[in-house]
Amino acid sequence: MSRGRGDGYQKNRLWTGILVLGFIFGCVYLYSRSHGSSALEYGGKSLRKIGSSYLGGEEESDESSTKLSDDVEEYFILKSIPVCDDRLSELIPCLDRNLIYQTRLKLDLALMEHYERHCPQPERRFNCLIPPPAGYRVPIKWPKSRDEVWKANIPHTHLATEKSDQNWMIVKGDKIAFPGGGTHFHHGAAKYIAAMAHMLKFPNNNLNNMGRIRTVLDVGCGVASFGGYLLSSDIIAMSLAPNDVHQNQIQFALERGIPAYLGVLGTKRLPYPSRSFEFAHCSRCRIDWLQRNGILLLELDRLLRPGGYFAYSSPEAYAQDEEDLRIWREMSALVERMCWKIATKRDQTVIWVKPLTNDCYMEREPGTQPPLCQSDDNPDAVWDVKMEACITPYSEHDHKASGSGLAPWPARLTTPPPRLADLGYTNEMFEKDTEIWQRRVNNYWNLLSPKTEPDTVRNLMDMKANLGSFAAALKDRDVWVMNVVPEDGPNTLKIIYDRGLIGSVHSWCESYSTYPRTYDLIHAWNIFSDLQKKDCSSEDLLIEMDRILRPTGFVIVRDKPPIVDLIRKYISALHWEAVATADAERDSEQEDDEVVFIIQKKLWLTSESFGDTE
Repeated sequence: MSRGRGDGYQKNRLWTGILVLGFIFGCVYLYSRSHGSSALEYGGKSLRKIGSSYLGGEEESDESSTKLSDDVEEYFILKSIPVCDDRLSELIPCLDRNLIYQTRLKLDLALMEHYERHCPQPERRFNCLIPPPAGYRVPIKWPKSRDEVWKANIPHTHLATEKSDQNWMIVKGDKIAFPGGGTHFHHGAAKYIAAMAHMLKFPNNNLNNMGRIRTVLDVGCGVASFGGYLLSSDIIAMSLAPNDVHQNQIQFALERGIPAYLGVLGTKRLPYPSRSFEFAHCSRCRIDWLQRNGILLLELDRLLRPGGYFAYSSPEAYAQDEEDLRIWREMSALVERMCWKIATKRDQTVIWVKPLTNDCYMEREPGTQPPLCQSDDNPDAVWDVKMEACITPYSEHDHKASGSGLAPWPARLTTPPPRLADLGYTNEMFEKDTEIWQRRVNNYWNLLSPKTEPDTVRNLMDMKANLGSFAAALKDRDVWVMNVVPEDGPNTLKIIYDRGLIGSVHSWCESYSTYPRTYDLIHAWNIFSDLQKKDCSSEDLLIEMDRILRPTGFVIVRDKPPIVDLIRKYISALHWEAVATADAERDSEQEDDEVVFIIQKKLWLTSESFGDTE
């Protein structure tokens, strides 16, 4: 009996041990699932810090940079976030081809669906910090960066060889130079732009036409030299290209300090409201404009303002062979049915102009294709909305005004636009918002001044842009702002474009369509408070902000005190450091107390990539 009891006791101990081990392994498995496959695989990678300031000052210690106030020290401080494998240094989570292959998504390649956004499910996210490539250096400053970048920052030179006859880019030692050429402007973007202005008989051969042309969409932009050279004419272009066989085009554009966005004319509307651009441009952009009853050209039509232009430089415009002639005839017939007219045509380029009113649409024969869009179609709804092969008629105001009624640039930046009424805003509300954000931005710059010089930041992002007044307050600084409007809030992006600014609609529950390390400063006003109302993770958003922020770049958080306390817990794990904290000034737009918290991202490399540079 005694031996029997002993055997039973041993068996009980054995089963208890098995259950304990099973519980431990189950916890580890759940942890790895919730933190992505990379958390365990890459968690042991060590880092080397190599300076935290643009000014070259000595780096503060981790202890001083993460010191908390007495009322926050009791909170748990996150010790580390894993570092991704070096092979993920250019990861764009929602435009990741490997994800498409692994999940076996059934996409129509002919419709470019594989270049559209396909975001990973939470269990497939890489919840780790994206490392910079070997030898990464703080980017060259604007305006010098328009013409050259560090090769180590974007170690891809295939375009220099592939486009050598077109002067896209040239490798020069440890730099890549950009002579300003393009597929149809080998002799430089500046001459090409002046030639188009001359074709249109604009004063002084300036494409801005005395401020009447301000926002441009450059489709299939290459390395964005066209957009880069427009900036000197007070024109801002949204340079657009997919993450296609010519990879890194948009990465080069942003590294140069030129506004750009990863996107494709595929099956879904581009993330811009109707009537956003005065001018659209395609220089040998390899787009089949005739496909699906002209649906892609109709998407451009949706985006163009009344009287807007479309400049098309391509072999079809000067018809070299029978196939080019066929395309030209069919395209000419299509745009005629769309009521576009040829404004001018010379050599390799044709420029069409869109009508100012709905009159032409009303005069078409019944049954003419493409049809007008249905009255219940919202032309400003763009987030995950399918394109429609129909013509977007103008609002009653635009029809009566024979145009958008916008002031020329730069007056339009501070002039209340007519579409304010669409959102229930008054002119007084617009002017008050502009005044409030001018004061707020001045305070931001005072807080940043110990860490910055006039050329420290170039690429800025406003994560919740509202009416665009944050960007408007920066009009006298040599910067540009990507104004992001959350997809579930008021659709104020059309006001932002009416002011002569640019931006996109986005959901911050997902990754943004840009390469890592592309913004110098990110402004986050109440984004984390908004996120807490959704089933989304603040930690995921912080990791995403780190992905798109350049090393030594800044984050300005303006939010409620508990939110700032939450973010403080992560800054050491993210390898960020606190720069300044201040109580936000009270104003009429502020519902609760807010805190301004400014953070700087440190410059670090993984031990492996650092070793490659020594």
